[in-house]
Amino acid sequence: MRVVTLNLWARHGSYPRRRQLLIDGLRDLDPDLVAFQESVVTDDHDQVVDLLGPAYHVVHQERGEADGTRASIASRWPPHDVRQARLDVTARVDPSEFAGWVGLTEVHVPELRPAPLLFVNHKPSFRLGHEYERELQAVRAARLIEEAVGGRDDVHVVVAGDFDAPPESAGVRFWSGLQSLEGMSVAYRDVWRWAHPNAPGHTFTPVNPLVTSGNWPLETGRRIDYLFVRCHGNGPTLRLVDCRQIFDRPVDGVWAGDHFGLVADFAALP
Repeated sequence: MRVVTLNLWARHGSYPRRRQLLIDGLRDLDPDLVAFQESVVTDDHDQVVDLLGPAYHVVHQERGEADGTRASIASRWPPHDVRQARLDVTARVDPSEFAGWVGLTEVHVPELRPAPLLFVNHKPSFRLGHEYERELQAVRAARLIEEAVGGRDDVHVVVAGDFDAPPESAGVRFWSGLQSLEGMSVAYRDVWRWAHPNAPGHTFTPVNPLVTSGNWPLETGRRIDYLFVRCHGNGPTLRLVDCRQIFDRPVDGVWAGDHFGLVADFAALP
């Protein structure tokens, strides 16, 4: 099972050139599950279908920004029990901005049957000073996941997204099982750290000129895009085969977007 998470940077920059790079790269990856952030859906255009092709079932955030920017989930298999929630946890979270959303769906992966898989796209607040909001959003998202799991022991959970926070932040530490928040604790395996324990893995970095030429001219580099696998018992419920960054270098001088994405391959435990 191959999973991808990627912030598409909407249709900013030289999008016609970026679009072809994204189409070629995504179709070469041939993922089974995709979490997109900053995807664009309007009355006459669905960026997700345009980039991936027609072979996917797509779930979009119900309310996006005025230009159609939102978050999306794409699955090779039909979605079941779709749930989503805005995460307007304080008055500082502007509902007109692309911030504060979680969406999830249950899918039945042939290689994992009879156990279902819950795939989650989490997109909290992006502003630097909003770690308090991101903490509350993490807790609310985790509670929504636990409601969907419903006490079942056989459910796999993969959480993906642009978390807009580095690994040492309280919200990411919460997901990683390193601290509690709001009287709640969970345990998820950070897939990048699992595969590359000594690599910083920055996904938003000035190595990419689209970062510093935009709204973040003083950016020094952070790992803010994640894949997590829920733990049950003594560890994660899936076996990691591989994890690497995607769209992390230019092609003929063109960068696919301002974030590097992640792809991971998982398999059932023996």
